[in-house]
Amino acid sequence: MVARISRSMFTMGTFVFAVIAVGFVLPHVQGTEEKPNSKPVAEKIEDGEKDLAVERARREVRMLDDIYKTSIVLITTHYVDNADALPAGSAFKALFDAVREKGWHEVRLIDATGDPYSTDNSPKDGFEKRAIKKLVEGQSVVDEVISAGDKRYLLAATAIPVVMEKCVMCHDNYKNVPAGKPIGALGYKVPILD
Repeated sequence: MVARISRSMFTMGTFVFAVIAVGFVLPHVQGTEEKPNSKPVAEKIEDGEKDLAVERARREVRMLDDIYKTSIVLITTHYVDNADALPAGSAFKALFDAVREKGWHEVRLIDATGDPYSTDNSPKDGFEKRAIKKLVEGQSVVDEVISAGDKRYLLAATAIPVVMEKCVMCHDNYKNVPAGKPIGALGYKVPILD
């Protein structure tokens, strides 16, 4: 019993540390809600140069993606022992909500199989549906720059394949997905800071 309590406390401590670490690492931006009339915009490229603000946002997505996915795999590896355990993905949905509420960025789990674990994970119209199609066709990352009012955002989606047998223990609807095929994506909306 003591070992189970200590393990639960360690897991919660790890989760709280991740929330705090993400809070200190990322730049704080207010008002990241996408307006219904948001439209994709072309990146500003002058004289063949890349838009450095967009490149910084892409780097931020790569960093976040690495942190989130590595953490989910580590938690699943060390703390998910049976189907009754709290899946790391469920814990991270709570983390994603906390990060969004603080105004850092938005991230959500998106299904790519057509048979979502939860209907909340179904791709939304527009970018998410286009991105999932491209990810299923073999791309590992898809992104697009949009503007909403006077602000720009990078929308990005990164593929999530089944990477370990424990994934199927909690998500048996993924057991027949071929190796390497994405079952979903992490969808990001990151402010582009000029």
